[in-house]
Amino acid sequence: MTFPDISIDLKAVMPDLRGRLLANESLAPLTWFRVGGPAQLLFTPADDDDLAYFLARLPKEIPVTVVGVGSNLIVRDGGIEGVVIRLSPRGFGAATANGDTVTAGTAALDKRVAETAAAANISGLEFYFGIPGSIGGALRMNAGANGGETKDVLIAAIGIGRDGTKNSFDNAAMQFVYRNSGVDPSIIFTSAKFRGVIAEPSTIRARMDEVQTHRETAQPIREKTGGSTFKNPPGHSAWKLVDAAGCRGLRVGGAQVSEMHCNFLINTGDATAADIETLGETVRARVLAHSGVDLHWEIKRIGVA
Repeated sequence: MTFPDISIDLKAVMPDLRGRLLANESLAPLTWFRVGGPAQLLFTPADDDDLAYFLARLPKEIPVTVVGVGSNLIVRDGGIEGVVIRLSPRGFGAATANGDTVTAGTAALDKRVAETAAAANISGLEFYFGIPGSIGGALRMNAGANGGETKDVLIAAIGIGRDGTKNSFDNAAMQFVYRNSGVDPSIIFTSAKFRGVIAEPSTIRARMDEVQTHRETAQPIREKTGGSTFKNPPGHSAWKLVDAAGCRGLRVGGAQVSEMHCNFLINTGDATAADIETLGETVRARVLAHSGVDLHWEIKRIGVA
């Protein structure tokens, strides 16, 4: 699918824009599943000010979608209408420690933030070592693993609104719940500050090794996957429900339920986004029929089918 090119008109009203604008740019290479159609316009801002400048001048009728490293995302095969914004590590990927706090741009990988904290003898952020995403996604989804969640360590986050204004959100204002935040979806987070506790380096490293070992032995991390597919329902483990419903190894086209971990879907090589999403919906239907539990997607699905 090809969208009308809106880049020329936007560049005309944004003469001082420093970031990169690409029309009809494929998004498949930017997702871990390696599937999906193009962005009508992909914008990579240079920094906070460039992003604010762009949003303040972007016509309100043009939709905006934000993507990170694409680790927990399905972009549908028809692509995404409007502007897709992707924050780059160059402008938003820094991570620094000071005392018992860590400040990071939202393009910083979760794993890098954990490593920055460990290098400064800060404990409490080790769980990020096992999350294959970036801080922007962690803020939006209250990312967590191995007993820790973003809500446990966040001090405050900075975000830019659709009108280009910069806003600060403390922990309470983030309205964290399980795998979600209540902040207006139009806010684009650009940085965050976290607090841990000073601890012995050996204790921190042992915890990070434990997190890494769990990932390598229990999850298909070397496959084209999107991480955990479904949220754990109250009182249940999603993977156990999927397994009990007979879905381990189930396939639709080039998509398959992982044999290693039933809450992971994988692209075996030639899957389409439709294959993956259809497989997920098939799993949901079988689990509902078998156990009466309605699974909810943890992976975000965006774009035109």
